[in-house]
Amino acid sequence: DAGHILGSAGIVLEIEENGTKKRLGFSGDIGRENVPILRNPQPLTDLDALIIESTYGDREHPESSLCDQELADVVNEVYKRGGKLIIPAFAVGRTQLFVYTFHQLLEEGRIPKLPIYVDSPMACKATDVFRAHPEVFDREAYDHFMNDEVNPFAPEGFACIRSAAASKKLNHIDDPHIIIAASGMMEGGRILHHLKHNIGNPKNMLLFVGFAAEHTLARRLMDGARKVKIFGEEYAVEAEIKIMPHFSAHADRHGLMKMVKATPPQKLKTIFLVHGEKKQAFAFKERLHGEGYETVHVPERLASYTI
Repeated sequence: DAGHILGSAGIVLEIEENGTKKRLGFSGDIGRENVPILRNPQPLTDLDALIIESTYGDREHPESSLCDQELADVVNEVYKRGGKLIIPAFAVGRTQLFVYTFHQLLEEGRIPKLPIYVDSPMACKATDVFRAHPEVFDREAYDHFMNDEVNPFAPEGFACIRSAAASKKLNHIDDPHIIIAASGMMEGGRILHHLKHNIGNPKNMLLFVGFAAEHTLARRLMDGARKVKIFGEEYAVEAEIKIMPHFSAHADRHGLMKMVKATPPQKLKTIFLVHGEKKQAFAFKERLHGEGYETVHVPERLASYTI
């Protein structure tokens, strides 16, 4: 169990060649420990070589309890000024985490009751899958799901928007509300329509909650762009831009290091760092060298290696 999204997994290959056995691990995307819904990642052990992601190889996330309070503060601030909170989020994993977290904040009285719209047919289908499989949740989420009177994936005020016509109607709602829409990196999907209609209002807030790759619209906004093109037209950025990357589904440097250290350097002779921009990958490489892991590669495309 990789703990990244529902059903995510790491892989270990046991390879026997010419009488010699090698264990090769592939981490896939590694999730974070102690986040709602998902179980913690399970380390891959007793490896000779490891291919591991490095998305956040140069930083660490704050405690999840602090994240919840920061999210509550954001909702309250947007509500007070009569705006909309718009969250671009991946349809699988991030969307369900936010719906679940909003449910908890509502139960605890930390945010006001206001409409929460999930505007993504794929996210709606993925949420149905989450509801159908509580047996793979962590213990806390399982207990909530089985014992709460209100479904934690359908809190008060929640609505799943499946049709394009219903999505367009959201543009005419003036009262404060929350919209969660795909895609997370804003390179397509319904989030672009909500951005077009709402980016010019300073009452609104665009909340980024995870990783955005270079050269995406999400990254340009996160980097402070004051004008952006949406569907070929230029729009001034007047809405507030807020970044909370610690809601990312990826493990931070500590979580990545924990996965590596499940096998000591005397055994784990070769490590490959993938799925991370060069800054993160090389920073993590230096950290691994400091921990005694000598052979660490940041491979270029089409490079080949013999283990």
